[in-house]
Amino acid sequence: MRVFVAGATGAIGTQLVPRLVAAGHAVHGMTRSQSKQAMLSELGAVPVVADALDPDEVAEAVARAKPDVIVHQLTAIGAVDPRHMERDFAPTNRLRTEGTDHLLSAAQAVGVRRFVAQSNGAFCYGRTGGAKSEEHPLDPTPVREMRTIVAALRHLESAVLGADWTEGIVLRYGALYGPGTSMAPGGNEFELIRKRKFPVVGDGGGVWSFVHVADAAEAAVAAVEHGSRGVYNVVDDDPARVAEWLPALAQALDAKQPRRVPRLIGRLFAGECGVQMMTELRGASNAKAKRELGWRPAHPSWRQGFAAA
Repeated sequence: MRVFVAGATGAIGTQLVPRLVAAGHAVHGMTRSQSKQAMLSELGAVPVVADALDPDEVAEAVARAKPDVIVHQLTAIGAVDPRHMERDFAPTNRLRTEGTDHLLSAAQAVGVRRFVAQSNGAFCYGRTGGAKSEEHPLDPTPVREMRTIVAALRHLESAVLGADWTEGIVLRYGALYGPGTSMAPGGNEFELIRKRKFPVVGDGGGVWSFVHVADAAEAAVAAVEHGSRGVYNVVDDDPARVAEWLPALAQALDAKQPRRVPRLIGRLFAGECGVQMMTELRGASNAKAKRELGWRPAHPSWRQGFAAA
């Protein structure tokens, strides 16, 4: 198949493109940076330079590629301060709203058969009950700093799933770790943990679901090749409380054990959003992705995955 990957030079994109090429697909990789064309060529893709927020450039790029499938992996997530999530996610929110609309419009014009888009299953589900399946809604009452983030995800998911002219697929990724992410050697979060600046807040009862970036890419390949319309959680088999995974990761990094601070103190340096992530997340189930996509994470648990990273 001819596959058009938007966000081809990001953390997932650089893992996804060579996998698609190895599977025999003709891949066009979109980047807004002229300097990254050589990288895409080395990965086996036809480089496409376009600004995802320019509808004319997107339409022209997709029209030239004439893809059977579009994969939307566009984000612009740099260093994130949990006290200022709305500010730090503003560029990504635009890619998930305007960028999604531009890609869908271009896709419809050339008759794309399948449209696969990145969403989030790590931090945006409701914060009550147990581990979340795809039938559970995104957080109906997000804290203030998460409202625009959740709204952008709702827009993306509604637009993709509501496109009745194509097979719309949404992949809700867990917290990513591994090469190119902030949870990798030299990455921001690993360094904060090394420096003992990433404490356990409150009881550390928030349940996180992780996924290695390579496993996220494998799920995208599965969705490209035989996914059906709908939402899939792409997470590992082992949701874990912060009070469990954070000390284990510190140990794997040969760092001192993280400090423990009460919620009130945590709110001062991490904001309400950071406290929520530490104490209220519920984790997610990958049963549907396993059952319907035939996907199995090569890193079934963050325990081994962190050690390998």
